Amino acid sequence: MKTSQVATVVADPASVDDAIASRFSCRAFLRDREVPRATIAEILEVAARAPSGTNTQPWKVYVLQGAARDGLVDKVCAAHDAIYADPALAAEYREEYDYYPTKWISPYIDRRRENGWSLYGLLGIAKGEKDKMHAQHQRNFRFFDAPVGLMFTMDRILGRGSLMDYGMFLQNIMVAARARGLHTCPQAAWNGFAKIILPHIGAGPDEMVVCGMSLGHADLQAPVNGFHTPREPAAGFTHWLG
Repeated sequence: MKTSQVATVVADPASVDDAIASRFSCRAFLRDREVPRATIAEILEVAARAPSGTNTQPWKVYVLQGAARDGLVDKVCAAHDAIYADPALAAEYREEYDYYPTKWISPYIDRRRENGWSLYGLLGIAKGEKDKMHAQHQRNFRFFDAPVGLMFTMDRILGRGSLMDYGMFLQNIMVAARARGLHTCPQAAWNGFAKIILPHIGAGPDEMVVCGMSLGHADLQAPVNGFHTPREPAAGFTHWLG
């Protein structure tokens, strides 16, 4: 008999907090440290307890390892290089939903710029060094060397609210991964390459790419993994009423 969700007591809240607080976008993984299939299955099983409107559970997950992973990496990296050589080709690769705003305003543009230049500064990439920027951006499409790549899709017929549901599911995956000593990097960078991704993973014609994610053991020696973005304190975004 399963323990009632109502009656379950979280005996170690500090560990839950640590799993959340220690999550970051890992950008360097140990390729030779595999993640057992059983561990991935455990993570997805617990993540599926995420809430969703009227219990629609909009998520579909494709796990890429080995040749399947490497094949997608090769295809998308080739397309990414082709766009860099001929920017006009970018018109062939479009996201199916707007992840970022069409017009940036403060404070969001300020945070975006701080994030980008802080990362490039850590990596020794100066403004205008386009070849280095391209190479670093392409690290996304190599899953930052993680042995496991995850692709998330949902049916196009679903509404915008399902993307909110999906975000809670993705957060569950990342926190559950931390509980097992693993790290992740959620990646919207893949979204524009849906025309390559969907047939490669065998997704149905009515599915759209929501995002990708890298999963594995962090490379503790990689300088890039020392990059952690700041957060606005709760007092800065909370309004107390009553």
